[in-house]
Amino acid sequence: MTSYIAPTKDQQFLLQEVLKVSASDIPGYAELDPDFTAAVLGESGRLASEVMAPLNAVGDKEGCSLENGVVRTPTGFKKAFDQLKEGGWAGVDMPEQYGGQNMPAVMGSAVNEHFLAANQALSMYHGLTHGAASAILAHGTEAQKDTYLPNLVSCEWTGTMNLTEPHCGTDLGLMRTKAEVNKNGSFAVTGQKIFISSGEHDMAENIIHLVLAKIPGGPDGIKGVTLFIVPKFLVNEDGSLGVRNNLSCGAIEEKMGIHGNSTCVMNYDGATGYVLGETHKGMRAMFTMMNEARLGVGMQGLGQASIAYQNAVIYAKDRLQGRDVTGIKNPDGPADPLIVHPDIRRSLMDQKSFIEGARAFILWGSSLFDQSQRQGDTNADGLLSLLTPVVKGFLTDQGYAMTVQAQQVYGGHGYIEEWGMSQFTRDARIAMIYEGANGVQALDLVGRKLGQDGGKHAIAFFEIVKDFCKNNPELPEFVEPLKQASKDLQAAMMYFMQNGIKDPNNALAGSNDFMHMFGHVCLGLMWAQMAKAAQSALDNGTADTEFYETKLGTGRYYMARQLPATGLHLARITSGAKSVMELDASAF
Repeated sequence: MTSYIAPTKDQQFLLQEVLKVSASDIPGYAELDPDFTAAVLGESGRLASEVMAPLNAVGDKEGCSLENGVVRTPTGFKKAFDQLKEGGWAGVDMPEQYGGQNMPAVMGSAVNEHFLAANQALSMYHGLTHGAASAILAHGTEAQKDTYLPNLVSCEWTGTMNLTEPHCGTDLGLMRTKAEVNKNGSFAVTGQKIFISSGEHDMAENIIHLVLAKIPGGPDGIKGVTLFIVPKFLVNEDGSLGVRNNLSCGAIEEKMGIHGNSTCVMNYDGATGYVLGETHKGMRAMFTMMNEARLGVGMQGLGQASIAYQNAVIYAKDRLQGRDVTGIKNPDGPADPLIVHPDIRRSLMDQKSFIEGARAFILWGSSLFDQSQRQGDTNADGLLSLLTPVVKGFLTDQGYAMTVQAQQVYGGHGYIEEWGMSQFTRDARIAMIYEGANGVQALDLVGRKLGQDGGKHAIAFFEIVKDFCKNNPELPEFVEPLKQASKDLQAAMMYFMQNGIKDPNNALAGSNDFMHMFGHVCLGLMWAQMAKAAQSALDNGTADTEFYETKLGTGRYYMARQLPATGLHLARITSGAKSVMELDASAF
């Protein structure tokens, strides 16, 4: 059986020494002193390790079942979900007014990593609920907030988002689900939605579906889409549950992974729904939930990579295979452990350097969210908008690749189910697809986000990199590779500007490479900042020299072995679209 230990020490380092949260002027950050954050992370880590992780394989093996319209979740899921509810974990960063703990988002993200790594399928039930609550908080009326938020924040009720239909995924303007006005001002929602995570289950007394639909007579395409609150059970004026709404789960999808989460086909047959936000502007409200979900999905890439890596390290230290070419390291055994071999070290260093860099990247992104929401900082909001497709696309692509590397450490045993490694790979795979497939994230980055607000947010990112390099010449092993990677990224942008207007395919054909290039530069920046903090601790005479020296060594590996990938991506980008588009469709 696999195991999981929450990376609380590394998170504390990032929060307190890199981001320096307790010294920040962001409202709520002054309360995040080391003792407080250690206590919170220690408890969420315990819950993840002792309660959620042991159920991960159970959920994978049992899956969910549909019986007479009711979805049964795997053994132990409800009991664990109840513990999450009782601890208030779903509302860590939600307003106190609705029963939350009002901690900054940076703490919500740190806690969420534990849960997603330990049991991604189970975590999705409360994760989607958080997203639905955020959408209602941002766009709902006061009456809607009072009706739904207390129970969503506590997870007495859960939430979903319903976008995809059998004939349309990314192109939501093609949707057919309709909403016709009722005499009382509500709407009758009719249609079918597919791939609805947590669409039906037995762990909450009500499920609040957020459903995109078109009101007949509205504008064509995406401009005619409205978002509706469609409860499983209607809610009476006194807050009690009323009659069952006209909606049902028609089937549970059979999936490659995340078997413990009920991914449903949802049928709406004139179900009562209430407009959330404005009519015909549903995407504005839905994007509140989708953007939050995209950051959360990036965390899923990190989480699966992290738990897979932890178990690969254990195996590499225990499994005896072959002898070290430089000399026997285990003279009392028939062979040396796998970890002595350079190629195993390479694989583990790939994983370790990605995971620690990605963790820093997500927490930095969460701090930008806090700047935006708690300080009204529009520049932070714009920078986070630019980085969101990078977080989602790069971290899930790389996160999946790291689970494959961890599985490879096991050799043949990695392919055998009893060792548990294939589940991490299978569970990680969906993160590259849902909440906007990664190819779409790359197109969004290049086609929309780079030029947003006149390109000022991209310029702001380069200024952050430039300022760090200028002010930290004492870290040449980090500064010089970061400078070069940043130059590569700027050269790619210049290529798009010079060639994309003449032929848009020149930009779009390089979008995936650009997303990955941007991701590497972001992690390079994170490693440079972590190196500065680690070197400072060593210079000040820390008692834990091993931790900080290991941090520096891991960072040097990333700068030397991973960051140079920006040169490869640049070469691909500047080759243009000709080789990509040369063949006629009939030639495939």
